[in-house]
Amino acid sequence: MFLTDVSAFGAAKIYKKIYIAVLFANFAQKLCEMAYIKDERYDEQTTAAIADHYREILRLLGEDPEREGLVKTPERVAKALQFLTHGSHQDGSEILRSAMFKEEYQQMVLVKDIELYSTCEHHVMPFIGKAHVAYIPNGTITGLSKIARVVETFARRLQVQERLTTQIRDCIQDTLHPLGVAVVIEASHTYMTLRGVQKANAVTTTSAFSGIFLKDERTRNEFLNLIK
Repeated sequence: MFLTDVSAFGAAKIYKKIYIAVLFANFAQKLCEMAYIKDERYDEQTTAAIADHYREILRLLGEDPEREGLVKTPERVAKALQFLTHGSHQDGSEILRSAMFKEEYQQMVLVKDIELYSTCEHHVMPFIGKAHVAYIPNGTITGLSKIARVVETFARRLQVQERLTTQIRDCIQDTLHPLGVAVVIEASHTYMTLRGVQKANAVTTTSAFSGIFLKDERTRNEFLNLIK
């Protein structure tokens, strides 16, 4: 009788451990599901309209938009175009203002090698590269990630590299009112590599400066040396 009771007690402990483990596993799974959800949303009418036009483009190219490999292509392209230009609906100044802090720091703040993906408005083809952005605070700083988000906001539009460079500079200058801003962008344009002159190694560099970066050569050179 004693052995039977001990065995039953041991089995109960095992079942309890299994029950707790199952509860913990279910909780962990729910936590993972709730922790982060990436939700891409597209306007249905805009997506449908762009897709209809793209089906006609495929026909004009001599393709059958109803064949297996192309059936969903117009919708994919419609969503891709909206994603690649979604920066047009964002405000770079609001992004900076969402994380502005008073700080008596007046040395250079540099965020370099920011990956950059944009779309040339002349050819609707990508240009890809990196941005280097610096500013010297004048009593106010912003979150470092916000600098990268400003670059992303202006890049995700139909753009030209020259305007992109000055828009990033002006946004930071007009919002943070720093002592100066420096922006350099280096990018490869696919319309130059895949068509036209077909120069695969060509890289375009643009720059824009304000404030002390314009007035003081030593400050400007410090920035340029740091991004080499």
